[in-house]
Amino acid sequence: MSVLVLWSSPNQDGLTASAARQVASGLAAGGAEVEELCLNRYTIEHCCACGNGWGSCRAEGRCVINDDFAALYDKLAAAQGIVFVTAVYWHDCTEQFKALLDRLRRCETMNRHVLRGKNCLLVACAGGTGNGAVKCLFNLEETMRHMELVPLDRTPVIRFNKDYILPALEGAGRAFAARIAEQTKA
Repeated sequence: MSVLVLWSSPNQDGLTASAARQVASGLAAGGAEVEELCLNRYTIEHCCACGNGWGSCRAEGRCVINDDFAALYDKLAAAQGIVFVTAVYWHDCTEQFKALLDRLRRCETMNRHVLRGKNCLLVACAGGTGNGAVKCLFNLEETMRHMELVPLDRTPVIRFNKDYILPALEGAGRAFAARIAEQTKA
């Protein structure tokens, strides 16, 4: 079973990277084949609203922008489960995640539906006060709802809870791997 851990933060050694590693470790311990991708290493342009706002994304389920989006979309489609881990900026996900999710939502909801019904985990990592983590998770869940992905868990990681939540994310990864394996057998 394959699970994609998609994460975004400019800090490759920070809280978000630690959260992604913990989930990936749990997934691997649970028997999943794990691929970790940091969106900050990819070129993902923002939607240009071509074709009067609904271009080839609506008609064909693909985007006309030539960047790394199509390859990432293929990886998401091939995965049996997906983990989204993001740093929190202004009570929302990173700009890289926004760019990917906006384009993904257009292609997915209007045409392809290859992500429909896939299980996912949502993790939001906020520094500072941590006040934006829950709002970020709400925004992510709304986006998943539009694409009909199924969030099994939503986890805020903040300075206050990181000492006990980071180890718990490993357990979440194991549980997620078990759920995906169970569904694969069915």
